[in-house]
Amino acid sequence: MIQSFDAIVIGAGQAGPSLAARLTAAGMTVAIVERKLFGGTCVNTGCMPTKTLVASAYAAHLARREIDYGIVPRGPVIVDMKRVRERADTVSRNARTNVETWLRRMKNLTVFEGHARFENPRRVRVGDETLEADRIFINVGGRASVPDMPGVGSVDFLTNTLMLQLDVVPEHLVVVGGSYIGLEFAQMYRRFGAEVTVVEKGPRLVAREDEDVSEAIREILSAEGITVRTNATCIGFKPHADGVAVDVDCTSGDPFVVGSHVLLAVGRRPNTDDLGLDRAGVALDARGYILVDEKLSTSAPGIWALGDCNGRGAFTHTAYNDYEIVAANLLDGADRRVDARIPGYALYIDPPLGRVGMSETEARRSGRGLLVSKRPMTRVGRAVEKGETKGFMKIVADAETQQILGAAILGLNGDEAIHGILDMMNAKTAYPILQWAVPIHPTVSELIPTLLGELKPAD
Repeated sequence: MIQSFDAIVIGAGQAGPSLAARLTAAGMTVAIVERKLFGGTCVNTGCMPTKTLVASAYAAHLARREIDYGIVPRGPVIVDMKRVRERADTVSRNARTNVETWLRRMKNLTVFEGHARFENPRRVRVGDETLEADRIFINVGGRASVPDMPGVGSVDFLTNTLMLQLDVVPEHLVVVGGSYIGLEFAQMYRRFGAEVTVVEKGPRLVAREDEDVSEAIREILSAEGITVRTNATCIGFKPHADGVAVDVDCTSGDPFVVGSHVLLAVGRRPNTDDLGLDRAGVALDARGYILVDEKLSTSAPGIWALGDCNGRGAFTHTAYNDYEIVAANLLDGADRRVDARIPGYALYIDPPLGRVGMSETEARRSGRGLLVSKRPMTRVGRAVEKGETKGFMKIVADAETQQILGAAILGLNGDEAIHGILDMMNAKTAYPILQWAVPIHPTVSELIPTLLGELKPAD
């Protein structure tokens, strides 16, 4: 028997449930299909549990600095990883339950649990059920990529998902991959008490950032006792009596490092392998991401792809914005497009990196005249008062139009302060408007007008 709906949503991640709510509110009958955990990556294996762990790690770090703030410590800082994990599990479980409860109570919505596979462009099978609709929305997310590196199949390794199951502090955690996920876990577990080594194939950490940002991040991590090995040209793995031997470099330095645990943090891949997309006429790129246009339509009419699986953004906020774009265009008669989105994101080490728009490197490549301003966090009163002065703030603007092109705030509250700049960029307002704002003191954001006032032609 075929069950007919006005729309089918595959995946209950960040975009799917909100889209289902808009569609049902518009009077449509909707089916939503979830194969595993309601809430998707963010709720279950991404933002919520990892940032909960980051908070616990920060608490441990701050406790070790008690004397810096005039507090006399009562004894050594002891981390109870079982309680740390239980706290993260509770945060995820509560959020997941809330999403599922919301969906199951939603009028005009039918929830199906199972793996959805296309039979044709309008029909999806979920277990023994066959669903049919003229509109289908794919929101299946992604997972950790495990490249075929030498010896990887011969050793036990962890991914970001498996890391969340640890309830012990590793003796020595080797993190393979020097980008966002890897660095967050590296600092987190160093603060929990593990010895940590970061192994990165490239010449520097977080290669998409400017060199000064990358170098400052390396200095922050190294100052906490994290060993960083860049230019790791021959990464490979071998079993070792003490865990796993990770080959690092074929030319210089110690040729390998031995870890009790190894985390592979070398990228993500979309969950598009087993959806039967070929039977629906949905085209993929070489990496398996669903090809979409600027309105998130796939190559198959009546099928859209939202979130991590479309390769147009790898963040919870971009997935939610995908929902906003599709809903506005379908239900509100709008003409919203992905290419109008100004990219913004954060790296949640401590202090965090808040980023928006172009990096300075990207702006220089554009060939336009630039204005650049940079200020160390040692000259930010709020950071000095809190004793957290690592990092810097930087803004890049177009010299002719006076439009802000991008910014980086690596420092205290950088992930929050960056939003003032993001808002100005979305408003397409010339930077002098923000320069003459009167912000609240003492905050990190209050230095943004000062930073703008110090813009000078790039060298």
